[in-house]
Amino acid sequence: MHIGLVIYGSLETLSGGYLYDRQLVRALRARGARVTVFSLPWRTYPAHLSDNWRPAWRRTLRTARVDLWLQDELNHPSLFWVNRALARWHPGVPRVAIVHHLRVQERHPWWWRPVYRAVERAYLRTLDAALFNSRTTRAAVQALRGRALPGLVAYPGKDGLPAPDLSPAELWARAHRGGPLWVLAVGNLTPRKGIHTLLDALARLPRGVARLEVVGSPEVDPAYSQHLQRQVQRLNLTRWVRFHGRVTGAELAALFRTAQVFALPSQYEGYGIVYAEALGFGLPVLASTAGAAHEIITPGREGVLVPPEDPEAVAAALRTWAQARDLLARQAVAARQRYAALPTWEESMARATAWLCAWVASRG
Repeated sequence: MHIGLVIYGSLETLSGGYLYDRQLVRALRARGARVTVFSLPWRTYPAHLSDNWRPAWRRTLRTARVDLWLQDELNHPSLFWVNRALARWHPGVPRVAIVHHLRVQERHPWWWRPVYRAVERAYLRTLDAALFNSRTTRAAVQALRGRALPGLVAYPGKDGLPAPDLSPAELWARAHRGGPLWVLAVGNLTPRKGIHTLLDALARLPRGVARLEVVGSPEVDPAYSQHLQRQVQRLNLTRWVRFHGRVTGAELAALFRTAQVFALPSQYEGYGIVYAEALGFGLPVLASTAGAAHEIITPGREGVLVPPEDPEAVAAALRTWAQARDLLARQAVAARQRYAALPTWEESMARATAWLCAWVASRG
């Protein structure tokens, strides 16, 4: 089977969504499929919309000879109209999306929201099936599309960052370590990840109660990264916040082992691979109620879920952990237990590829 994969930029891009795509491609190739990547450059949303009528892009799609179009849903603005033409150019060749989360679930200026909603709905209605990274994402797609879409929920793997063997005694000792509560946040520095909310929460605590270590590329949104630096200065948090930028796998693992809790109160997460990775290091997780974090974290057991953009709720959770170290230790042990129940990449992608191949075969 020859599969055409449509993405923006490079398949090696460092993000959870691209990691998912890479793992899926690896699994498909292991099953003997041939996968050809059709990449478009990252540009503005209006420029992506114009791709649908750009002669070179239409010619590329029309002359391609594939048995299946696999499209990262992120590319919906470049495909929402031309996908209709694909159905005519290549009758019988299905179009399947990999859906990490919908653009309409992010926060945008009000004047863009109707455009995003209309375009994304139009794209979803051109699809024959989809792979979803969570039940929450599947429900959101069905709601926006307005009708059912065949597909499979295949969770991301938990083991992108190998978890160490940590005993309950080690977790208990780390939770009771003296000094400020050590909080770790990992994610590209964009507004959606909610680092600004974490900083506002930290400012509401007495100095010395908690410190924050932030790992993530500042290059994705330089203006936001600069805003965070100014926010740290304005809130007088210089001593209590450190930005690491991008780090190696070994450096990230060391930070996970040293931290006592993981906090990323995102505005929305379609799944949240980094939450699963944090559980593997025995870290109680603070995440947002918006999105699929509830599919990974049970509030009160492995962590806490707070409303997005609510620094008071974040501060309250951090204060509780800092003061109740026995509770912190119990949640650390529960985090490791929850991690054990999550699928590996090999398990999840084997399930995804088996379903995809069987679904294509069932169409004749």
